[in-house]
Formats: sequence, structure tokens, C-alpha cells
Amino acid sequence: MSNFRTIILASASPRRREILEKTGLKFKVDESSHEEKFDPGLKPYELAKALSRKKAREVARRHKKAIVIAADTVVVLRGRLFGKPGDEEQARQMLKALSGKAHSVITGFTIIDTAGKKELSRAVESKVFFKRLSMDEIEAYVGSGEPLDKAGAYGIQGLGAVLVKKIEGDFFNVMGLPLSALAVSLRKFGIRALSRPSGGV
Repeated sequence: MSNFRTIILASASPRRREILEKTGLKFKVDESSHEEKFDPGLKPYELAKALSRKKAREVARRHKKAIVIAADTVVVLRGRLFGKPGDEEQARQMLKALSGKAHSVITGFTIIDTAGKKELSRAVESKVFFKRLSMDEIEAYVGSGEPLDKAGAYGIQGLGAVLVKKIEGDFFNVMGLPLSALAVSLRKFGIRALSRPSGGV
């Protein structure tokens, strides 16, 4: 059965690993070393897909007969892109900008079948509504260290949940991997989440 092909997650993110584990699929992790660079000429959807595509292609070159999955997440507020903050001051400024407003979280993902040379990229958007944040809240959150490795300077699955009033769309997309859309897309590669094992791993 095709489900027994090697699946590679091209990310060291513990959040993405945790989400992919929910599919019940067995997979290995091979982190992409591709440096995230925003192309100002690309719209957010295209940018998220392009970043994930570069990560997937880099890792795919190292694996024969594998299914490679990569993802990248961007936060967009009124046309302005937010990646990962470079330091605490950038995190502080991002959180001030997001305070009391709704923003979009767009995750692009790419799946590559290195045997069949088949490739698919999609992007999924969720809307996140922040409550109005006090400076004390911002300082306390930045001081926790959590914002520094996350797009938009917050993690909804951690302390950042306190900052969020509500979301519209896929919660897992905000965490960094849109699980429902990914499961649908994997079926086009013969990979089925929640399938009943019939031998093998």
C-alpha cells in the first residue's frame, strides 16, 4: 500500500511535528536549512507557497522514493507582512501593531513525491482577532521568550493564547500546518490519514 512510502517532514518545528502526528502517519524529520526571505513582489498567498516550495525542494534532493512535506507561515496585517521577529524589540513592535485588530495567518505547504516527480502547493488562511493588549501584557509576553521564533511574534498553542479573542478558520493553520487541507492534499499522492494499518509501518 502506498501509505508505506517514507514520509519526510521538512521542518524541525515541534508544533508542525505534533500536528502531523495527529494524522496517524509514520514520518521522519529532515530539517530544511533554506533561509526564509520575503520577496516583496509576491502576494502573501504566493509568498507562503513559494517559501514552502523552496524548503520542500531542498529536502527532496536528499531523498529518493519519499513524500516530502514542507510548510511556511506568514502573518499579514493590512497588507504588511510579519515573519519571525529578529529580537525582543521587533517582537514588541509586532505585538503593538496586532493589538486590538484582526489579522490573517497564511500557511503555505508543499508536498513532493520524489519518485513520481509530482509536486503540489497550497495556501490556507485563518483570521485571528487579538484583544487590546496593555503594555504590561506585551512586556510580560516578550519576557517569556515565546515570541522570538514565531511568525507574528506569538504562538497560539502556548502563552500567546491569552492574547487572542477569537479565530475564524483552521486552528492548526494558525499553529503552522493546516491539517484538514493537508490530509485532503495527501490523498492525491495516495496517502490517507486515519487509514487502518494492514501490516508494515
